[in-house]
Amino acid sequence: MPVRLRRRLPLSRRRTVSTAVTAVLVGGTFAGLLSVTGAPKTAAAQTATPPGTAPTAPATPPRASAPSPVPMATGPDSRDPAADPRPPASAADSVTSVMQIVAHPDDDLFFMNPDISQTIRSGTPLAAVYLTAGESDGVNARPRDAAAVTADKAGYAEARQNGIRAAYSEMATGSRTSPWDRVAIPTAGGGLAELDTLRADPKVKLVWLQIREAGSTNQYRPHSLNGLWHGLIGTLESQRSSGTPVSADFRYTKDEVVATIAGLLDRFRPTFVRMQDPSPGIDPKTGKVRDHQDHLYGARFAQAALARYAELPGHPRVGVQNYLGYPTSVLPHTLDPETAGDKLKTLKTYAWLDGVNDCGTPAGCGDLKVAARPAGRGWTATVRYARGTSTSWVQHDRDGGLHAFSVLDGQLAAWRKPAGGGAWNGPTLLPGTGMDTGITSVSLPDGRIAVYGTRTLLSGGPAGYRREVVSTEQTAPGGAFGPWRSLGTPERNDMTGTSDISAPAVTVDTDGRATLVLRDSLRRLTARAQDADGGWGPWRVLGGTDVVGDPVAVSDGKGRGYVFASTPKTVLLWAQHVPGGPLTGPALTALPPTTLALSATPAPNGDGVRLWFRKPASGDLRSADFSGVGPVSPFTELPGGVAGFGPVSGGGGLLAVRSRTGFLATAPHGRTGAAGPAWKLERFLFAGAPDAGADGVAAIGLDGRLHWTPAVPGVPGVPAGR
Repeated sequence: MPVRLRRRLPLSRRRTVSTAVTAVLVGGTFAGLLSVTGAPKTAAAQTATPPGTAPTAPATPPRASAPSPVPMATGPDSRDPAADPRPPASAADSVTSVMQIVAHPDDDLFFMNPDISQTIRSGTPLAAVYLTAGESDGVNARPRDAAAVTADKAGYAEARQNGIRAAYSEMATGSRTSPWDRVAIPTAGGGLAELDTLRADPKVKLVWLQIREAGSTNQYRPHSLNGLWHGLIGTLESQRSSGTPVSADFRYTKDEVVATIAGLLDRFRPTFVRMQDPSPGIDPKTGKVRDHQDHLYGARFAQAALARYAELPGHPRVGVQNYLGYPTSVLPHTLDPETAGDKLKTLKTYAWLDGVNDCGTPAGCGDLKVAARPAGRGWTATVRYARGTSTSWVQHDRDGGLHAFSVLDGQLAAWRKPAGGGAWNGPTLLPGTGMDTGITSVSLPDGRIAVYGTRTLLSGGPAGYRREVVSTEQTAPGGAFGPWRSLGTPERNDMTGTSDISAPAVTVDTDGRATLVLRDSLRRLTARAQDADGGWGPWRVLGGTDVVGDPVAVSDGKGRGYVFASTPKTVLLWAQHVPGGPLTGPALTALPPTTLALSATPAPNGDGVRLWFRKPASGDLRSADFSGVGPVSPFTELPGGVAGFGPVSGGGGLLAVRSRTGFLATAPHGRTGAAGPAWKLERFLFAGAPDAGADGVAAIGLDGRLHWTPAVPGVPGVPAGR
């Protein structure tokens, strides 16, 4: 039967398709799932929700316009209904839903898991979108057998689809042969796509756009997403898999690819989108992109589609997470052995490692190229976010209230909690679009709050693509936020480094002058310092070699600023000898390798700072104290860890981390004892990093809402209601 778009964007070339295929599979094995037990949420754990109800969408909405320029608008800390006619999303529209957009079948399994399995296990609706067919050279064989196999691009694309269906079936049901219902659907770009729904768990869906892939990691391939993005070709053709219910070939222009992805966003209405890294950088030794060109340009098409989708009225607000791809090969592993083992098992299922033909098709039941190396290049032992690891997105105001910041729909989202125990309210979306994930905030000496981040500019065609740093600050303590200010970028242009700059880190002197620090595409730290008159000096290189990830900044109780940045082997430190002095460094900390995600807080005694990080390949937590330009003592191990990955937030006597389950885990620190911290799990999945402070722990859920676990009044370091 035909499949209708509930609120689809209009087709640029209307085609009629009414094809339905059901693939019924039998047999299978069970993939062990980590179960989590814990008390249900109590009234102490608050969730901030937006007011209002979205009206029903018109039956035939206007065609989405071409991607508009996305420079940041200016304006106060409020949404002007006259300037922004979109109704707020209703509570019903904010039910958690996840959409993944990747270039090839297996990009999600290699680079986004265990986030995928955790999402499925939680019962959250998930739609995985594959932009290209992944047909490669058409040879479905291990390298040693390739010479004897006849190339069949349609067949190899089908084998990869079979492998993905098996992997998702196994994650969702325990059986890799759980059946799928497969249908063809029209797309908003005028083509056709295959939609697969897991019959045993219809919340799990796969969408195959089946666009032709580049066929090379970084060689010149104009007939690719790369060529289409840069205007080297006018249209890019399809590569249908054998066995697909899509019955006709098609071609897309650049705008039609954007419209197609935006239409899928409108169909599935996610509250959270996972996508690949649009700025992986250039290897200075080879001059080539560090990641696969399809990964990079697939992500840029997704960015353009998200910008277009954000203009449609009435949709749930969307958070975004970017994932590193090939560059993870040379970085310390982030996953504990059990989680890495589960991830590898899923890849072995995708790779059809046992060779049992239980899918019933001549093409094969998985990707035999991957069977030769199912762990990839260390990819199953790690997962790494391209940005969004800051734990400095919550700030106190002068009156004791709290302010929290994130990015939804490409805009800065702000929440506020008044002093005296009031509830959180928000989010308010500040005017201006194009904001990237990865916000940091600082309190200024005069009581105001300043927010820093980066935004991506899509205007001006491919040559106009770039990322730059922006900031906004309150016009008065407790007041509205003023206009966004561009602080530029240390990059010459996108071509030389794919705009690969980190999220910013900021230190503030006692006189209110800020120093902005970030990692550039040459993997050095660069900085801009604020002048006494509020202006900004030029970008200058602070040094460092092979810096990876986002730097972190913090000031101690004496007003001295510290900046930490990771390399694959250690952590580098820049510090002020005296308040207001220049940042000097890099100094070698002598710390062992970390998982690169760092956070820092003022030391409890007010002299120096405490750095928090994780031990590679374990998830275990560590901390080290610094004063001046060196460590005060050897680093400290925290026994009784909860595994997981990502930053450790430690402040006000509380610890907050992502656990192995993906749920938020909180514990008091300083009272660990021989058994380690007494961890409590909050049963929701969240994005980015948590923020722990003396008042409690904040985290942004995959539903786009602020989740808050307050501390026990009068008992620092203990979460309430547990």
